[in-house]
Amino acid sequence: MIINIYHKKEKYQADFTNPIDISIPLRAGASNVNAWYAEPVKIEAVETQHFIGDVNKGGSVNFRNIFFNPHANGTHTECVGHISKENISINKCLKKFHFIALLITITPQELANGDKVITAVQISDAIKDSKPEALIIRTLPNELAKNEKQYSNTNPPYLEAAAAQLIHNKNIEHLLIDLPSVDRESDEGKLAAHHIFWQYPENPQLNRTITELIYVPDTVKDGSYLLNLQIASFENDASPSKPVLYKLN
Repeated sequence: MIINIYHKKEKYQADFTNPIDISIPLRAGASNVNAWYAEPVKIEAVETQHFIGDVNKGGSVNFRNIFFNPHANGTHTECVGHISKENISINKCLKKFHFIALLITITPQELANGDKVITAVQISDAIKDSKPEALIIRTLPNELAKNEKQYSNTNPPYLEAAAAQLIHNKNIEHLLIDLPSVDRESDEGKLAAHHIFWQYPENPQLNRTITELIYVPDTVKDGSYLLNLQIASFENDASPSKPVLYKLN
């Protein structure tokens, strides 16, 4: 199904017959992607003296509890409530779900201290004159192992502060990245990129979101897409999410 889309005087055609899911699903066990020293996802049948929530064990239905941390255990979308003193919910902030998005691929640069960063120059060179509502950053190398990588204590790549400032200056409302954070794993709590992107506390951007721990297969080419950013209705600063792309012509 081909749908016509009009955005800022531009006309696009989105191919809805071939959705591209760039989320990492939540799976029980140690093979699920993990960060921030969190426990693995647990999905367990409810069992009481009079009930068992497992059909294979004689129950009438499957009825499971799920334990996870949205920031650590898979693809998630967060709002400014992640860093604010105020209790701000992603469910209240994200009210639109379709955006014109640009996918770019970047190899983080290694610094003298061994850190790897995504720079403002790299992003500027990749975006050029584009004015997307959402920016999707795929980093190289892009091995399938990202789907089950254990990121804790590995100092993954991150955005330099100037890169976050560039994204803010370009009025990009939604940032998606295949890393556990836009900031350094250990930065003494500064979270510079988060603060710059959300302009917190001086001018909080409630409409902006950051989505982390996505995975974009190599078969998906850089370029423009229609992004459908789906979340669960959690009244929390972050929610598990399912970003889906549709190629634009």
